Amino acid sequence: MSLVLIATALMLQTGPLVGDGMAPSLGLPMIDRPTAPNRRRAVSEITARPERIDDSNKLTHCRETADHDPDAAAEMATDWLSGAKDSQRAEAELCLGYAYSAQEAWPMAEQAFLAGRDAAGDNALNRARLGAMAASAAQAQEGGADRALAALDKARVDAKAVNDPSLIVSIAVDRSRALVALKRNDEAAAALAEARTLGPDNGQAWLLSATLSRRMNHLADAQTQIQTAAKLTPLDPEVGLEAGVIAMLAGHEDAARKSWESTVKTSPQSEAGHQAAAYLQQIGGTSGANAPSPSNATGANAASSKPSPQSSPG
Repeated sequence: MSLVLIATALMLQTGPLVGDGMAPSLGLPMIDRPTAPNRRRAVSEITARPERIDDSNKLTHCRETADHDPDAAAEMATDWLSGAKDSQRAEAELCLGYAYSAQEAWPMAEQAFLAGRDAAGDNALNRARLGAMAASAAQAQEGGADRALAALDKARVDAKAVNDPSLIVSIAVDRSRALVALKRNDEAAAALAEARTLGPDNGQAWLLSATLSRRMNHLADAQTQIQTAAKLTPLDPEVGLEAGVIAMLAGHEDAARKSWESTVKTSPQSEAGHQAAAYLQQIGGTSGANAPSPSNATGANAASSKPSPQSSPG
């Protein structure tokens, strides 16, 4: 199936809405966007940042080492720091942050990234990048949302100072997660509006916007936003999963079933695929021979018995 056809199918699956509001649900567990720490996301966010903040073969080697031997990378960074000055110190701290992140030693990773940010001096771009990494490490810890937001607020100023649109958008999305964790949903919605304005092609911003709108009972907005997310990232299983949730809450069970069946079919081993299978089991849906058993889903992705429909774009 072409990307256009998949996107069209997802848009149709959300179903028509007359206005905002929350339709009666079956008590389904919502899409897994918890406000609790998400360590896997923190790792992916940190490693998705630019591989190096300056043209440094040493930093590149450190990053590669951290991927397979974080202890050796930490030792490399410690030796580097012993004689590093100025911008080199920022690189050495980044190296140390990579190593600690690979070890999931989040408090130490956070401090390393913050130290690197402070060592970056007047290089606003590097300060913004390192501040955003520190925020990801903070978000991976219980009670870290306040610190994450503080780091992101500074990073936002630095990113705007160098007028880096992609970084500004990324920081806005990260700020929305921290704000939701702090139960400041209106501010989170404003952060996502900024992300959508500056990065209209950012599928993640539209998906998280749909999730937050749905959580705030603005289902008409959620439908429009998930349709845009489907156009931009039609193969993202989380888009299909969220589209089904929105359809179900709008009272369109058949559309929700189709969306979740599509998610299971295209991404059977993903977290979204496991969650979609769990939803289908609750509503008596079928997900084909290749569907994962809901009993194989673990943690927040496993189906639970009629919990409160709460979620966030975190």
